[in-house]
Amino acid sequence: MCFRLQKLFPEYVWNTVYLEDNPFTFPEVQTLLEGITVGGHRLADQQQVLNQSKSVQRLLTMVKHRTFALDKPTFCELHRLVAFEEALEWGVFRTSEVHIAGTTHKPPPASQLEVLFAQGIDYLHHLSNPVERGIAMFLFGSLHQFFDDGNKRTSRLMMNGILLSHGIDAINVPAKRKLEFNQRMIQFYDSQEADDMIQFLVSM
Repeated sequence: MCFRLQKLFPEYVWNTVYLEDNPFTFPEVQTLLEGITVGGHRLADQQQVLNQSKSVQRLLTMVKHRTFALDKPTFCELHRLVAFEEALEWGVFRTSEVHIAGTTHKPPPASQLEVLFAQGIDYLHHLSNPVERGIAMFLFGSLHQFFDDGNKRTSRLMMNGILLSHGIDAINVPAKRKLEFNQRMIQFYDSQEADDMIQFLVSM
């Protein structure tokens, strides 16, 4: 299953950054990943693409060497690569409050994150179905916003780490379904009902 993700590597990276409103086109992402600088873009957008590439490469290494784990050190290590020079801090839980645009949902105070994460991971470890566990990890991380930025991207990597570790293909949300993905995420934040998002992600 890692082989399939490697084969689709540029597409996976592009789909992910496209969901973040990154203006790089698919050919430009391919070119940048080949080590050739693409002009006409902000350095921050270029950095986001490179960060996503490095984080996916790290995830694949973890899975291949069976060092991927559903725990805080893995979560923070992946975030350190995802949000390098993008978030206020990278690789550590946030220490301030955050907001999610377009929803009435308010992520928990920073002071509660350690306990919430420990409780959530304990619950996730008791889910026997790896697809259910992976998607639940994505939604859990996205809902509570453990980091200043890069929460969905990091939580998606954790989800796919769970899937790949069990021989299941990674979930790759295509760029053409960006609007649907965003709408469903807002509905999830507002309702905290997971069924709709689970069905959507399983359909990928």
